[in-house]
Amino acid sequence: MKIMADQEEPKSTDAPGESTVAPGIRVILADSQAIYRVGLRKIFALEDDIRVVAQAETLTNLYAALQRYPTDVVVLEGQLIAGTIDAIPELVRRAPDAKLIVQVVETDEVNTVELYRRGVRGVVPRSITPDLLVKCVRKIAEGETWIDNQSVSWVIDAYRSQASTLTNPRVQPKLSKKELAIIGCITRGMRNKEIAYQIGTTEQVIKNYLRKVYDKLGVSDRLELALYCLHHQLLKKYVDEAEVGVAEGQEPTSPLRAKL
Repeated sequence: MKIMADQEEPKSTDAPGESTVAPGIRVILADSQAIYRVGLRKIFALEDDIRVVAQAETLTNLYAALQRYPTDVVVLEGQLIAGTIDAIPELVRRAPDAKLIVQVVETDEVNTVELYRRGVRGVVPRSITPDLLVKCVRKIAEGETWIDNQSVSWVIDAYRSQASTLTNPRVQPKLSKKELAIIGCITRGMRNKEIAYQIGTTEQVIKNYLRKVYDKLGVSDRLELALYCLHHQLLKKYVDEAEVGVAEGQEPTSPLRAKL
């Protein structure tokens, strides 16, 4: 098994005599072609806030590297997971805090939609410019999803194709007020830490709630959750119901108004 660890010491901005080192964004490069790994490593070496902690040339090596090195972002060659149906879910299971960027030679609708559905945070072409790749890594490390306009259209179309069963009132999931409040925060772009602070709980509790929400709505990540809410006007429905209740003298039931 061949895992190439980055031997370069991370840069420190501490005063002389202090030992604390700013970790920056920790990246693993997973690519079967050494020339790409070398090129990417040189690109990231120019950035003070990004450092490559390991390189892997096979999927097996990547599994081992994720177990050995704390990682924020994985830049993954799409060919490494070609024909391996459960590769992305397995990577997410093994390293839930590591965010995945998949580089592909060509983008196509079916593959792109499936990658985002399974938990990838960004799908980019192999020909992406260095500046854009660095920007992509930073955005994804911050918790955002990197998706272009064409991919957004593909994801929305794929979502709408299965929406008929989800819009059936008889199968509409029941969501608690707290779950709806968390969904409202997600649609406003808030991160788990910010949601936890607003609601008065911990990030882990928010993660637990989100897993339940994903299961109830049949979505796999924050992007699909936001698209679900947009398509079904989920929060508007509950706000409208709350306004009717207030007009009739009842307490508001909107998740964004209810006291948690």
